[in-house]
Amino acid sequence: MQSHKHVVQEIAASVQHYFKRREPFRIYHGSTNSTRQTTHWRENTVDISPLSRVLKVDTNARTASVEPNVPMDRLVESTLKHGLIPPVVMEFPGITAGGGFAGTGGESSSFKYGYFNECVNSAEMVLGNGDIITASDKENADLFHGASGAVGSLGITTLLEIQLLQAKKYVKVTYHPTRSIPEAIAKIKAEIQNPELDYVDGILFSKNHGVVITGCLTDDIPDSAQVQRFSGANDPWYYLHVKEKTLRSLQSIAEYVPLSEYLFRYDRGGFWVGASAFEYFKFPFNHYTRWFLDDFLHTRMLYRALHASGQSRNYIVQDLALPFSTAEKFIDYTIDSFGIWPLWLCPLRQSRLPTLHPHFSETEADGQTLKPMLNVGLWGFGPAQHDKFIAKNRELERKLREFRGMKWLYAHTYYDEDEFWELYDRRWYDGLRRKYQAESLPSVWHKVKVDPNAHKQAIEGSWGSWALQFWPLGGLWGIRKAIESGEYLIARNSTWKRKDDF
Repeated sequence: MQSHKHVVQEIAASVQHYFKRREPFRIYHGSTNSTRQTTHWRENTVDISPLSRVLKVDTNARTASVEPNVPMDRLVESTLKHGLIPPVVMEFPGITAGGGFAGTGGESSSFKYGYFNECVNSAEMVLGNGDIITASDKENADLFHGASGAVGSLGITTLLEIQLLQAKKYVKVTYHPTRSIPEAIAKIKAEIQNPELDYVDGILFSKNHGVVITGCLTDDIPDSAQVQRFSGANDPWYYLHVKEKTLRSLQSIAEYVPLSEYLFRYDRGGFWVGASAFEYFKFPFNHYTRWFLDDFLHTRMLYRALHASGQSRNYIVQDLALPFSTAEKFIDYTIDSFGIWPLWLCPLRQSRLPTLHPHFSETEADGQTLKPMLNVGLWGFGPAQHDKFIAKNRELERKLREFRGMKWLYAHTYYDEDEFWELYDRRWYDGLRRKYQAESLPSVWHKVKVDPNAHKQAIEGSWGSWALQFWPLGGLWGIRKAIESGEYLIARNSTWKRKDDF
């Protein structure tokens, strides 16, 4: 802990320096799972990238003390040593604990536990004036609640205490085929009422082929059962495996997956975004080519390549949460307007209001419990022409609002400032900014907005950015930068792949 305290004191001193000079500053984390183009400014930047350790796992209290830049795979590896697991684990191994707290982190257990921040007991934070405080439900409770989803705009998170629960060796995964979009939505809505389930999500492959996927933690598997894995280069990509097993079946199908393999089942291929790389390069997409190129097809490498290639500027990566009652019509709109398949479905328990997470205010019959939402993952190529891409995203934002939905703020956000604050409680948020000396930090809107003119300016101002527009230069440059990062070694050397026993 002494080393941690020393790093935090240095961060606090740096923040205090900018505060006294009344200079704005930005925070550098060292990694990102956002699809917005980012730049690491050396001036007026507070570097918190050294905060990347699991400091303690308390088996009696069932908690873990975790620095913000600890990625999910390292967190899982640390807690599984003690037979414990966080209630919500984001499905990409490189998503960090701090990103899950400050952003919107939801997964297939979120119908039960809510977003990742609902699993956090307390957060150590450096305020905008350099003060170091603890926020929890018992102290600075308004900041603790507001900082979740505020993307670091209310202070710098430097330590989290995360709840843990008893892990089990396997997840019994059951695939429930559906043959229409309404059937899939209704099936998810029914399954989240089952208290015995630990995980629920779904995949829509087409209008008449969907799969609702449920999971139960278990230590016991039948002697005849074959354990299914997804992390090895020769293993199937998860979504392709699900598609093949259910394509011609009307009956539910069960199989057993090691717990860590289930948690990171979408890593290889980045759900199905990795297939777009084959489409971009006009390269055969089959088991052999996926095996041969496996190092490049884990999410860390895909993110590196996406940013470096410039392709994130015209690739739709949006998570869109809606009331169950409007989800079908919204999905019909995305099919007609974007034609992107598959679609991911993930039910979400809402956070209490006000919040910067996706929300809507309808309650259950008790008048208190907020109704769950259904997330739609829309990931695929958008229009290649920049102006049309912007127009399509703006149309998506308008339609989403029409259906009372909200987007996750990690992705491209084009709302102007007035539009943005029509969706969220500005008085509440600005009050927290004033109270906790956060006004020297960029606001949440400034952090998440995309400047439609920045792309054109970047191209006009740099021959390198201009050249990336032309096939296949952007893709080849993305591959080069991904290789130079060395992040393919992380997937190769991850020990969670061998965590059948603990």
